[in-house]
Amino acid sequence: MKKTILAVVSLLMIGACSSDDSSDTDAIQNDDFDRSAMLVNWADNIIIPAYEDLTAKLETLVAQKEVFIAEPNAANLESLRTAWKEAYKVWQHVEMFNVGMAENTNYIFQMNVYPTNIQDIQNNIQSQDYDLSSVNNNDAVGFPALDYMLYGMAESDAEIIEVYTSAADSGKRKTYLSDLTDQMNTLTLAILEDWKNGYRDTFIANTDNTATGSINLVVNDFIYYYEKGFRANKFGIPAGVFSPNPLPDRVEAYYSSGFSKVLALEAIDAIQNFFNGRAYTSGNNGKSLDDYLNSIKESEELSSMINSQYDAARSKISTLKDCFAEQVETNNVTMTETYDIIQLAVVLLKVDMLQALDISVDFVDADGD
Repeated sequence: MKKTILAVVSLLMIGACSSDDSSDTDAIQNDDFDRSAMLVNWADNIIIPAYEDLTAKLETLVAQKEVFIAEPNAANLESLRTAWKEAYKVWQHVEMFNVGMAENTNYIFQMNVYPTNIQDIQNNIQSQDYDLSSVNNNDAVGFPALDYMLYGMAESDAEIIEVYTSAADSGKRKTYLSDLTDQMNTLTLAILEDWKNGYRDTFIANTDNTATGSINLVVNDFIYYYEKGFRANKFGIPAGVFSPNPLPDRVEAYYSSGFSKVLALEAIDAIQNFFNGRAYTSGNNGKSLDDYLNSIKESEELSSMINSQYDAARSKISTLKDCFAEQVETNNVTMTETYDIIQLAVVLLKVDMLQALDISVDFVDADGD
């Protein structure tokens, strides 16, 4: 179900998402831009390479997990944590692409729902009777669940190691840790194989400017991710923008203190790289949304404005504390200021860019903003 809690509808944005009220938003836009070349660049140089890297990082995570389970000690715990961090950084380059098999399997909700639910995790460990693919376990799996399993199960590293060695139910904890990691790897490998074995060709062939066209789907997912996954989840919700009080425990990577800023900076890089068509591996620029806007009369300045807002967001994020929970607790004003800067690009993307590209938004934002 598209975006899970969101109603998937086709509607015009307030202020209009078409420059002509009489135009058909499902009609092919009359311009000379090479949509096929952009889709090829997205698939071959950005999406598939990012999935390949994530798969490789998750395979390393699985290998380090096996080493830790065989011998839980300080060195092996640190190696496992490092592998988790490296995979989590690559995840920031994948999360925005909720199309194809990723959408059909609710992939993103099995990989990065936070805050993780400690009670559900503990219940699963105790019962040893769980279906990690169930929607009821979305908040007990993925990167946030591993965050808790590797950093949050005790106060010190020595106590965490004890949890996996001599403590009661240590074997059950090892099993759950193993199952979590294996599931993440299995899900990601399946999506990568789907891209390589048919979906890639279907994706690049679907150049129509319709609600189900590849560009429309990816652009909507991109904007949704920027607005919800990046702006709201990483900053707005912890800062209390949508609640009476700040919620510092809602930050990404809450238990691994000091890592939330790393992930946020990685995410803004991924966002800007995609907008500019920058290849994941080589760093070379190909056909992109930036080019698309520049090909449309009177939209060149919009492209520049969007990139300027990305730069401003990155600069502001760089001023935050490494631990976002600490930032919220000690100086939340700076956190809300960061949210406000990020928010400035939402209108540029969600109204101005969609209007220029003649694309209708396909989701309803539940934040009420």
